[in-house]
Amino acid sequence: MSVSLDIRLKRANKVYHEGEPVSGVIILVCKEPLPHHGIVLGMEGLVNLQLSSKSVGVFEAFYNSVKPIPLISTSIEVARSGKIPAGKTEIPFEFPLQAKGNKVLYETYHGVFVNIQYTLRCDVKRPLLAKDLSRTCEFIVHCQPQKAKVSPSPVNFSISPDTLQNSRERDPLPRFLVRGHLDATSCVISQPLSGEMVVERSDIPVKSIDLQLVRVETCGCAEGYARDATEIQNIQIAEGDVCHGLSIPIYMVFPRLFTCPTLETTNFKVEFEVNIVIVLQDDHLITENFPLKLCRV
Repeated sequence: MSVSLDIRLKRANKVYHEGEPVSGVIILVCKEPLPHHGIVLGMEGLVNLQLSSKSVGVFEAFYNSVKPIPLISTSIEVARSGKIPAGKTEIPFEFPLQAKGNKVLYETYHGVFVNIQYTLRCDVKRPLLAKDLSRTCEFIVHCQPQKAKVSPSPVNFSISPDTLQNSRERDPLPRFLVRGHLDATSCVISQPLSGEMVVERSDIPVKSIDLQLVRVETCGCAEGYARDATEIQNIQIAEGDVCHGLSIPIYMVFPRLFTCPTLETTNFKVEFEVNIVIVLQDDHLITENFPLKLCRV
């Protein structure tokens, strides 16, 4: 028997804040009446922590600290045992979005070693010899915006062989000078990172200039922490030997789900950085790093 099960939320963007009701409908479509032993809808919020391969085996205590952290867990029976009539049936539902006990609802975030996810799951229990039906639907939680205004404070930078920290003396760098500024490093997550830079001089022609957004995820406990940095996105802002003295705009939109407001808890941290990466024609790689603090206002 052909049966389809779906969960549809009232909000098209699926974004909710703590304290708001999560509402929608469960949709069942069947050609014949569908006997069942109950329909249950559950809501779950979890923080899943994972260790990178380089950290596994280093600290035994890590294995206890990386267990999933439950933030919210609740379920309701939306229909008792009975029959769903043939055709399309819609069952409305509404859940209050409240954390368990004294827990805090963190913002939805999809990372490599830290994953914060909120889901609805509908289960239709069916009689013997008939397979149970199940459907999940992810929704997105945004933390409550800060009431205080974030005042942007521009950060000026100057990149030259003298300012680089990891250059090796046996591998002399060509002479170059790059100046510029970022409009702010305390950034509103819904607004782009912006600024500008100028290549003042370079003995060797420039091959490309990239903006690299990096997430820094830390998992662990008092015995030790595993800190891993991974790239989120890379945007080329210049290609080829750019005109010296010409202003190059810096502009990057923070991607949804892969970024969240900077987060620090007992068991994990999620931080962000941006790298300005300059590649010269002789494949010299010059990188300048800027820590970012993201917030929602």
